[in-house]
Parts: sequence; structure tokens; C-alpha cells
Amino acid sequence: MALFEHTVTVAALDRHWFEEAAGHAVDLFDASREQDGAILLPDGRPIHGLRLLKGRHLQSGAWYGENPEEKDGEDGEDGEDGEDGEDGKGASEAAPKAAPEAAVLREWRPSRTVEVESRVAEEGMSLRVGVRLREPRTPKALEVSLDGHNPQGGSLYRFSGRAKADLHAWWAALERPSSAPPAARAPVVGTAKHRLGKARLTVTPRPAEDGTWRVSVVLSVRGRWLLRPVAAVGLLFARRPVERGFREGVDSAAEEWAELLAELPSLHGEALRAEIADALTTP
Repeated sequence: MALFEHTVTVAALDRHWFEEAAGHAVDLFDASREQDGAILLPDGRPIHGLRLLKGRHLQSGAWYGENPEEKDGEDGEDGEDGEDGEDGKGASEAAPKAAPEAAVLREWRPSRTVEVESRVAEEGMSLRVGVRLREPRTPKALEVSLDGHNPQGGSLYRFSGRAKADLHAWWAALERPSSAPPAARAPVVGTAKHRLGKARLTVTPRPAEDGTWRVSVVLSVRGRWLLRPVAAVGLLFARRPVERGFREGVDSAAEEWAELLAELPSLHGEALRAEIADALTTP
């Protein structure tokens, strides 16, 4: 097994702002309505790049995506199918043919769980991505799953990944004194599996004295079953470039985080809600 670790310092995200913004976004979607495929916010403006392709808006089994042209003659037929799939079955059997990239709503309970599954076909690969957010109005946990395969290939063209971010544990880790040791359990854990190997990634934050975050990222990689000796030899020779790429990837993510925080509005209340609404409706 090969183990890699890298720690970066990043600007802190205000928890109260984050939870307030999440609550406004969920409330805007919950109060939205569908009209001729377009998803309209309470003020009547359509959400940019999001259309109802099949099923009933905010009901289990509803399909969403971008299909600006072919929907004109298909709304009626899709509506009937959506009624059959109101329980999440009929409408989710297969993605609409005109939408190679689409997402199906598995669950919409804003006070408890929101779950979405998207399917993408790209460069010969078929990808299925699932996202589940628990207690969306004040997010407590985020779970992501990824399954991919090449329909024309064998087991070497299959892979899967799972990740969970325990947001409650994340904030708790940042409330510890800066002099305290890092949390014993990583708030963010991800795993990836392939026939040839398995990887595990953990992310653990701790507060710094100047108010920033010190984020430690640990990656472990190993071969699977009879391929473990082969993978061990390969990692022995490739350790330096792999470690360099890992560090560069973490540093790049930290830079993107800084850019994201710089673009976030420092607003609250109705002003923040209006800003989010504008972002949803602006190309």
C-alpha cells in the first residue's frame, strides 16, 4: 500500500452564511413551479439551463435536463408517462432519448433528504452519479456515488466510487482549539474501486490561530487480491510522480477554493435570497 499526505491552508467559510444560503436555495426550488417544461421561480423567472423533461415537478421520478427544441412536441406524452412513474418507477426506467445528460429526482423532502441521480454518456463511457443531501436547509451530510463502465468493454472498463462528507463533524472539528490534535475521525471520506486497485481519500480540517483552516488530505492506494504484489512494484517505481501529482492536485483544489470564496457575496437575509435567485436565472 502507498500512502500520500498533504496539508494546505485555506480561507475559512462562515458556517452561518453557508447554512443560510443553503436554506434560501432549497426554499426557492421548493416554491418553484413548472410551466411548459420551464422551471419558474416564485417571481416568475425561469431557472437557466433547467427544464422538466419527464414526470411531475419535484415528484419522485421527475427527469430534468436541457432539451430546448424537441420538448415542443413531446410535453403531452411525457406528462402521461410521468403519471405512471409518480412512484419513481415508470418515469425513471430510462432517460429521455433527447437528453443524453439528464438527472432524475429520487427524493425531494427539503426538511429531511434530497436525492438526485444523473446519467451521462461521454466518450464511450456511461456514468451514473448519485448525490444525496441530508437535512438540506441546514446541511448535515453530503453523500456522492459514482459508477462508470464502457458498454463495449469488459471488467477493466468498470469502476465505482463513494464519498461522504459529514458536515456536522466538519464544523465540530473546526470548533476545537487550534492547539488541540486533529479530529480522530475524518469528516470527509471517499473510496474508489477498480478491478486492479482500490483507493481511499480522507480530508480532515483543523482551525489555525489566524482564523484560517488547515486541511489535511490523505490518500492510500493499493492493489486488489492477487494483483497486490504487482501494484506494489508499480507504485514503488511510480511513487514520486504519483506523489507530485497528488500534491499538485490538492494545491490546485485549494486555489479554486480561494477563487470561489472570493466570488461569494457577503449578503444576508432577503438580499442574499435575491442574489441566489439572480444567479439561478442568469446565463
